[in-house]
Amino acid sequence: MKFTNEQLWTRFQKYYAEFPTLRLSIDLSRMNFADDYFASMQSKTCKAFEAMAELEKGAIANPDENRMVGHYWLRNPALAPAAAIRREIEETVESIKTFASAVHSGTVQGAKGAFKNLLVIGIGGSALGPQFVSNALGHPAKDKLDVHFFDNTDPDGIDKVLAKLSSKLGQTLCIVISKSGGTKETRNGMLEAKAAYEKAGLKFESHAVAVTGSGSELDNVAKNGGWLKQFPMWDWVGGRTSELSAVGLLPAALQGLDIGGMLAGAKACDEVTRQASVESNPAAQLALMWYYVGNGKGAKDMVVLPYKDRLELFSKYLQQLLMESLGKELSLSREIVNQGIAVYGNKGSTDQHAYLQQLREGLHNFFVTFIEVLKDRETESLLVEPNVTSGDYLSGFLFGTRQALYEKDRESITITIESVTPFAIGVLIALYERAVGLYASLINVNAYHQPGVEAGKKAAGAVIALQLKVLSYLKEKRGHRLTSAQIASGIGAHAEFEPVFKICEHLAANADRGIRKHRGQTPFAATYECV
Repeated sequence: MKFTNEQLWTRFQKYYAEFPTLRLSIDLSRMNFADDYFASMQSKTCKAFEAMAELEKGAIANPDENRMVGHYWLRNPALAPAAAIRREIEETVESIKTFASAVHSGTVQGAKGAFKNLLVIGIGGSALGPQFVSNALGHPAKDKLDVHFFDNTDPDGIDKVLAKLSSKLGQTLCIVISKSGGTKETRNGMLEAKAAYEKAGLKFESHAVAVTGSGSELDNVAKNGGWLKQFPMWDWVGGRTSELSAVGLLPAALQGLDIGGMLAGAKACDEVTRQASVESNPAAQLALMWYYVGNGKGAKDMVVLPYKDRLELFSKYLQQLLMESLGKELSLSREIVNQGIAVYGNKGSTDQHAYLQQLREGLHNFFVTFIEVLKDRETESLLVEPNVTSGDYLSGFLFGTRQALYEKDRESITITIESVTPFAIGVLIALYERAVGLYASLINVNAYHQPGVEAGKKAAGAVIALQLKVLSYLKEKRGHRLTSAQIASGIGAHAEFEPVFKICEHLAANADRGIRKHRGQTPFAATYECV
C-alpha cells in the first residue's frame, strides 16, 4: 500500500513525534499500518505496560531462573526494590569513577608506568555493549586509554590484538568480564593474556581487574591472585542489558568517556518510555511496529541502518539484544511459538553499495530502521560543491534511500537524534531495552533467559570431551595410522563418526597438537597418527 504525496504529508504530521527531553524523534509514517491499529492493540498494550511496571518494582520477570530483572535500576537506583540493592548500585558507580581517576592520575599503574592501554576480555553482552560505546564515543586525540578487545576464543584473533600490545603490556590494564566466571571463551582469553604478560616478564595479576558475580570462579581467582580490583555483576542484570552496569561503565570510564551522561540519557528515556500511552512513548511505538510488520510472529527481518560511522556497531549490539531476548521456542505459557526477529545491518551510506539492490528489488522479507544524526561534526565542514558538504550528501542518501525503498512498498521507521553524545547513547540503549521488554509481553515470551545459548555451551563441552578421548586413543596407538571411523570405533563413539572426523581434521591442521594426517583416496580414507 502506497500513499500519494499529499496523503504522506498528512500521515507524516500524524505519525512523526518529537521527544524534546530526549533530543530524539521517531517517524512511523512509512509503516503502512491502519489508522485504527493502535486502538485495536489497546488490550495487549495495556497488559505490556502493566507487566513492565511490575518488572520495575522487582517482580520475578524471569520465571525460568526465578530472577528479578533490574537493568532499569542501574540508571535510577531509587527504583530498586531494596535499600541494599540501591546502595550497591550507587557504590559501584562511585567505585568505578574513583578507580578510573586513580588510573588516569597514575596512582594505579602497571609495571612499566602509567596505564596507556586497556584490554577488555569478554564475549556476547560482556563485549558487544562496551565495543559499541567505545566506537561511538571514543576519539584517539581525547581517549585516556587506547582500548582493545578479546571477544572470542579465536587464537589468531587473540594474536592479532596481542601483536599491537606486545611491547606495551607493562602499561596495559586488563579487564576480565564474566558473571559466572565459567564462560570458556572469556576464561581462554584470560589465560592467553596471562601467558602473554608472563612471557614479557610481567605479573598479570598486577595489571588485572575482574567484573564478575560474587563468589564466582573468576571472583575467587581474582581475590586469591591479588588482582587490582573486583567489580560486581548481579543476577538481576542480564548480559545483553548490562552496558550500564560495571560491564560497560568501567571500560567507558577508563577510556575517559562520560558515564554520567550515559546514565542520565538512559534515565531520561526510562521516564518517557514508562508512560502508559502509545502516543507519548517511543518504545511502545517501536514494539507495536514490530508486532504489526511481522504479524506478531517476527515474519520480517529488521535491517538497521544508522547513517553515522560512530554507530556502525549499533546493529551488532541490537542483534544480540533482540535475537537473544526474543528468539524463543516456548511462550510463557509453555506453548511452542518459535518467536524472534532477525536483525542485521551495517551503516549508511555504505550499505547502499552493498545490499540496497536486494532490499529494493529482491525478497520483500524485511523492514528498515533508519537512524539519522542531525549534527555532522564538531568543526566547520568543507564545501565539496557550492553550498553542499559531505554531511549534506549523507543526509541526502538517507532520505533518497528511504524514498527509493518506499517506491517499492518497503516499509521503514526513522529515528532521529541530534548528535552522538553520551546522553544520546544512553537514550538509544534504554529505548531499545524498553521496546524489547514491551514486545516480549505482546508475544508472551520470556525476554530474559537464553536456553538456546546454554544448549550450545553444553554441546561444545561434549565436543571437547570427545576430542580428549580421540587424543588419548591416538597417543595410546602411537605409530599406527587410523581412519577417523576406526578411531571413533576404538573409543566407543559409534554414533559420532562425523564429529570425530572433524576433530581429527582440526587436530591435524595444527602442528603443535602432534597429529599427522595421511591423505587417502577419499577424505574418509585418510589416516591419522600421533607423532
